Formats: sequence, C-alpha cells, structure tokens
Amino acid sequence: MKLDEKHVTAGNLDVAYLTTGPTDGPLALCLHGFPDSPWTWRHLAGPLAEAGFHVVAPFLRGYAPTAVAADGCYQTGALVADAVAVHDALGGDGRAVLIGHDWGAVAAYPTAAFAPERWSRIVTAAVPPPGALAGGFLSYDQLRRSWYMYFFQHPLALMAVGMGDLAFIDRLWEDWSPGYDATEDLALLKPSLRDPANLAAAIGYYRATLGGLAPDPAYAAEQAAMQTPNPQPTLYLHGDQDGCMGVELTGTALSFLGEGSRVEIIAGAGHFLHLEKPDVVNPLIVDFLTST
Repeated sequence: MKLDEKHVTAGNLDVAYLTTGPTDGPLALCLHGFPDSPWTWRHLAGPLAEAGFHVVAPFLRGYAPTAVAADGCYQTGALVADAVAVHDALGGDGRAVLIGHDWGAVAAYPTAAFAPERWSRIVTAAVPPPGALAGGFLSYDQLRRSWYMYFFQHPLALMAVGMGDLAFIDRLWEDWSPGYDATEDLALLKPSLRDPANLAAAIGYYRATLGGLAPDPAYAAEQAAMQTPNPQPTLYLHGDQDGCMGVELTGTALSFLGEGSRVEIIAGAGHFLHLEKPDVVNPLIVDFLTST
C-alpha cells in the first residue's frame, strides 16, 4: 500500500509524516525508534488501513524531514508533547490508538498516561514499560547490550556514528536483529540521519536521558507522566532474539500494564521484530486493536 508523505504543524514543530487509510477512521499514531524512520511501519500500515484506521507515522523530532527542534529538547516529555500535538492537529479523538517501537515505545507509555482520554488501546514493542525495565536495566548483560547509550554521552560519538555513511548504524542493526537483512531498511532510514544536525538530535535523545541534563520545565507535566503506568489495554511485543533489549527484561512487564493487556514473545525475532516477522506480528496488532 502506498504511503504518502505530508507535513503538519504540531505545537511549534513542523512534523513530516507518512500516512494511508481513511482520514475519517480512528487515528493510528505509529512512533518509530532509533536508528529508524517511519518507513519501519510500511508492512503494518496496509493491514491497519484495511481495518479502517487512519495511519499516521511521523518522523520524530530531529529526524529529517521533520524539523530539528528549535528548543533543542529531546527528553521524553517533549516526545509526549509532540504526540499529543499531532493528535490535535490531525483531529484525533478518543478512538485513537498508539503504536510504538523502541524510542516510540518509550514515548508511548507516558503519552498514554498523560492524556488517557485520547487513546483507546496501545501497542508497544522492544522496550518494556518503565517499571519492568528498571528491574534489569543495570544488570551486567543489559549494560553490555546498552554500551552504545553510554558511548553517545562522549563528544566523539557524533563523528564516530557518522563515519562511512553511518556504518555504525549498520552494525547496530546486525547486532540487534541477528540474521536479518536490513539493506532496504537502512536505505530508507539513512536520509533522516545523514545531516549532522539530525544525527546530533537522535543522539540527543540519549544525552537527555542519561547525560545528567536538567529536564526542560516546559515539559514538566509530560515528563512526570513517565511515573504513571498507562491505564489502557496494551499489547506488548518482544523478540526472543533481541540483541538490544534482552528478553529477560519482559518478565514483569504485564504487571505494569493496564487491565486487558497482553505480552507476546515472538520466537526467532530480534529487536526489529515487526520487520523480521510481519506475518506473525501484524495479525497480533490488528486483532488486538480491533477487539472490544
């Protein structure tokens, strides 16, 4: 199914997004992660549109062609504000659903908690809810997987990641989804990160989280929502071969999700499970979002 690129002013940000499906259908806001782009949802967009959803997959703040944020803020609260602003700008209502992978999942949990009346159901993948993540994020095995997050705090990170047409990113995909051929995905995502300003923005997400930066008070309420579990029924998906976030981090995930939630472990899939196993993942998502 063809995805059209459009732009919308959401808050103070010019947001580019890919879209398909009936514009009068429930909004399905699909948030990508790092290092990725909204093209990551190209296999899911068609089934969602066929199910009646207005699919909107934005390029997150700082990922071209969305603007680099004028306020230079990449804390999670800013991502929450952006998602709510897109919901407003595109006429979303309480039927809307929220889907997030990796950083998109990190943003989805507090977005759903911050404005629960806007979102009926949630799907997240590859990063468990904050309460579950806290239990194992500092384990030796996970620290070894998360080495890049700490490297991104170093001044040389921008130069290192940008070398060789972002070859660093190629290797992350190899490590995170073993055996998956990401050639098409890398060709689609690299235009969003080739400009050093965009790459600095993407790395800025990690610096805002782990670099000791003081949160911008403009997003205080949105940031605080990270402490509140989202109440909506949530489908959480995780690949059992994930080389970025170990599957053991999912052990307590269900206890931090709203009533009617489910956790599904996808056998043989890595971090980019929705791209590796679309024939398995897409029906799970569509069935969950259309159930009552």
